[in-house]
Amino acid sequence: MLDRIEPDSSEPVARRVFRDLRQAIVTMRFRPGQPLSEAEVAKSLGISRQPVREAFIKLSEAGLVSIRPQRGTFVVKISAKQVMDAQFVRQAVELAVVRKASQELSAAAIRDLHGIMKQQRVAAVENPDIFLDLDEAFHRSIALGVGCEYAWRVVEETKAQMDRVRYLSIPEQATPIERLITQHEMILEGIQARNPDLAESAMRLHMGEILTSLPDLEKRFPDLFDSDGAAPTRGEDATPRRVPVTTKV
Repeated sequence: MLDRIEPDSSEPVARRVFRDLRQAIVTMRFRPGQPLSEAEVAKSLGISRQPVREAFIKLSEAGLVSIRPQRGTFVVKISAKQVMDAQFVRQAVELAVVRKASQELSAAAIRDLHGIMKQQRVAAVENPDIFLDLDEAFHRSIALGVGCEYAWRVVEETKAQMDRVRYLSIPEQATPIERLITQHEMILEGIQARNPDLAESAMRLHMGEILTSLPDLEKRFPDLFDSDGAAPTRGEDATPRRVPVTTKV
């Protein structure tokens, strides 16, 4: 189920358990609605139950599990409303970050982004799962490259529900990888051209992608989604307008 946790004094066990469980939930190894046993998780990881209990509490605070007294702990279903709320916050942060990056990101950091893009193109063909890690590396590198560590922490804390949709959309072709790579290239071109407006427009288009795939995924996998309010279908006003962005910047 999960890899055993080896002793490591540099990080508290509960934090490592939280990180491993969060990753398992986000990547759908633990499916929405699935029960989680404190005892089984502890046994699988080779640790006591106390850090698992602490991790469950943090996962509950993050909106990924529901702890029900006398009934157990369950992975929560994906909430379309929470996905849209998180997308709203993430978009606001990343638009500001990419404008800053288009003015301040160093030549060395831009070269690093080109390196990530090269890895993304290889992963798109050979290992789509790795692509999603590289997608995150791309966004994280932009933020950290201009000293926006706190902004990235805000993004990380709000995007758990979004990440589950991202991991669901790739293998189902709801969001073709080639489209995401093209959008990344457009963002990078805007940054490299030192053009904040083009970089922001490209990022806005990219950030809206998840809202395009969400209604289709809800229809195809109704058992994975909460019925707290369906995502707007394509064409409704809740989906941000796409700003035309040329690939030549």
